[in-house]
Amino acid sequence: MSSPVPIRPQRAMILAAGIGKRMRPITATVPKPLVEVNGRALIDYGLDRLERAGVETVVVNIHYLPDLLKAHVSRRPHPAVVISDERDGLLDTGGGVAKALPHFRGEPFYVINSDSFWMEGPRPNLDWLAGAWNGDRMDALLLLASTVRSVGYHGRGDFRMDPAGRLSRRPEREVAPFAYAGAGIFHPRLFENCPEGAFSLNRLFDKAIEAERLFGVRMDGTWLHVGTPETIGEAELSIADSAA
Repeated sequence: MSSPVPIRPQRAMILAAGIGKRMRPITATVPKPLVEVNGRALIDYGLDRLERAGVETVVVNIHYLPDLLKAHVSRRPHPAVVISDERDGLLDTGGGVAKALPHFRGEPFYVINSDSFWMEGPRPNLDWLAGAWNGDRMDALLLLASTVRSVGYHGRGDFRMDPAGRLSRRPEREVAPFAYAGAGIFHPRLFENCPEGAFSLNRLFDKAIEAERLFGVRMDGTWLHVGTPETIGEAELSIADSAA
């Protein structure tokens, strides 16, 4: 049976408070979400995707060079942007979302990393997530990218996925077929009894795996992971090739 909550989340969060160490020296003067790829700031790709998905309000957390980031996102008319200020101390991914929970009104919401974006396939990936969401079975639904087809990603993968879409962690010293592409739908109950202060979302993912309530959707298109100055060129080349 489908969940009674809205299928399409109307609210979202973009995680944008990191200090971008691996992107130096570019991030010596600009926060990582404002690093440009193909003439656009990274965070604008995420905001564009959310606007197209019908999201009305987006929470953006800030910490490093916060005034630059706040000024940039405040210029967008849509979606409406709410700032979650972490200038007093970074809360990591999990703590950052936990602080913003009151903005989501107890309903499922999108979460997107500001340094990951993708070239869409025939169906927009946030639509894939919304269409697959089932709040009766899921505490979180993650967008997954193929480890071998992604651009700028050189890791060993994060998850295995069973035929029902249920996720499990990559075994140690093995390679997994899927990497977390930095986007998902979360239910607020994922954060019940979560730690105070700074903590990683991975702690909550592991808890959801134990409860068999962490699911995934394989993305349609190509994931562009921009984590270092070198991967900017890789992403721009992929964008150029796709337009040729």
